[in-house]
Amino acid sequence: MTPMKWFYSFLKQYKWRMFWGMVLVTILVASALASPYISKIIVDDVIVAEHYDLLMPMIGLLIGLVILKGICRVSSQILFETSSQGVIYKMRDKVYRKLLQEDFAFYNKNRTGDLMSRQTGDMDAIRHFIAYVIYIIYENVLYFILALVMIFMINVPLALCMVIVLPLAAITTYMQAKSVKPAFKNCRNAFSSLNAFVQENISGNRVVKAFAKEDYEIEKFSVENDKYREAELNASRIWKRFVPIFELLSYALNILLMLIGGIMVIKKQMTMGDLVAVNGYLWMLTTPLRMAGWWINDVQRFTTSVEKIYDTYSAEPDIKKPKHPVERKKLSGNVTFQNVSYSADDEDILHNINFDVKQGETIGIIGTTGAGKSTIMNLLCRFFDTTQGEVLVDGINVKDMDMYQLRDNIGIAMQDVFLFSDTIEGNIAYGKPECSFEKVQEVAKMADADSFIEGLPDGYDTIVGERGVGLSGGQKQRISLARALLKDPSILILDDTTSAVDMETESYIQKQLENINHTCTIFIIAYRISSIMKADQIFVLDKGEIIERGTHEELIKKNGYYATVYRHQFPEQ
Repeated sequence: MTPMKWFYSFLKQYKWRMFWGMVLVTILVASALASPYISKIIVDDVIVAEHYDLLMPMIGLLIGLVILKGICRVSSQILFETSSQGVIYKMRDKVYRKLLQEDFAFYNKNRTGDLMSRQTGDMDAIRHFIAYVIYIIYENVLYFILALVMIFMINVPLALCMVIVLPLAAITTYMQAKSVKPAFKNCRNAFSSLNAFVQENISGNRVVKAFAKEDYEIEKFSVENDKYREAELNASRIWKRFVPIFELLSYALNILLMLIGGIMVIKKQMTMGDLVAVNGYLWMLTTPLRMAGWWINDVQRFTTSVEKIYDTYSAEPDIKKPKHPVERKKLSGNVTFQNVSYSADDEDILHNINFDVKQGETIGIIGTTGAGKSTIMNLLCRFFDTTQGEVLVDGINVKDMDMYQLRDNIGIAMQDVFLFSDTIEGNIAYGKPECSFEKVQEVAKMADADSFIEGLPDGYDTIVGERGVGLSGGQKQRISLARALLKDPSILILDDTTSAVDMETESYIQKQLENINHTCTIFIIAYRISSIMKADQIFVLDKGEIIERGTHEELIKKNGYYATVYRHQFPEQ
């Protein structure tokens, strides 16, 4: 499907509304065409021929045409505007739904600011095209053609003189359209880049302030801002070359009318009424010529925006849903990795990972930074697919399972805690928004979050920012843990969840985890030995491989990497 066919799939739902809008515009144009002809009758028959009995009917007819044009104008604009809003509403909804279906790889490749530009500036360019550009071009094309026909009917020689400008106008229009499309594509790219930069810096404002890099970021912003300004100026330079030509052609028509028309009236080759009528039609010729350059700009902005939105929409995720998924509303929590390897961007991240975890076991995972600890959990949740081998849950390959049911059975407290702009209660209940407040408070107590939440001015109704602004790292981690616990998952993943809390709080959380449903399989990724030393199995990762495995006591006896880390963290032992 081409971008334009995709766009039309939305527009065709409003084809009848657009059709009746076009009908009203046609009536509007016909009414406007009648006015100069009535003026001709008033001059020739009323003023010159002194048939004054025709004056009031002609004036009444003009007033009626004005009222008709007003009704048609307002009604048609309502039809086009409501159509544009309907198209954009459905298009934005469809694109947003597709964005939610994209995988991690898609968001790694696309900047947030770029995606926001698709949903804002590009969508608005499409709305403007449907609500205004379509009907205004149609209206003015009708004006131009029908006014020219009327002028031919009044006086053929004068009309032929005016037709001389049409080839020049057509050539100029073609040249501008050809030049302006790449310019507007650069404008949209520069705007997306600027938008992405601003979004990134607003999100990372704490880091900027912590390193006192405001001046540095201002310089970078200036570079992006200059690029956008230059792109817009380059586009404006194009229409700056062509718009004067359109203006010149429109003025040429006025000069032709005054000179040739005036001479023909003097020589009695046409009446004064004919000249008045042609003068009334003249604006219907000059306005399209003057505005052609601007409308071409709007059309090119529209086509560029449709192409960019469609490129985003048509991007296929690497993680494909199975055609006939195996459905399991409630999983047991048995997890098996069989010869699992994973590579990304030609880099081997995991190599030949094998383990088997039974329902209800607690697994600790430790290792150096970049060893692949979080990647193992990403493969389990099927955020990525294995390069080789299989990840099995309850004996079923995760690639064959219903993706949403799989993830619905997994509770995960991520390393990078994200809190929505919502109340604390809303953030905790995100996975189960229908749950009771008592349940929210229960899991908050398990995560040792209830005490500090109750100490806030609005308690559980306290609004936190997009990234949990106003809360410490440890507080955000405890809310994230409570959010994961509330799902009552079959598999619980804690990715370095207690790194920002003190040892006393960590010890309390560990005791609470021991008391949760014993059928829940728990994976704990940590750098602290204290977080995993009571696990049923501990995996030690290095360079994408499991180099040690066993219980805490068994690994201490092996005197390998784990034992070395333990002695560093507990030198008194």
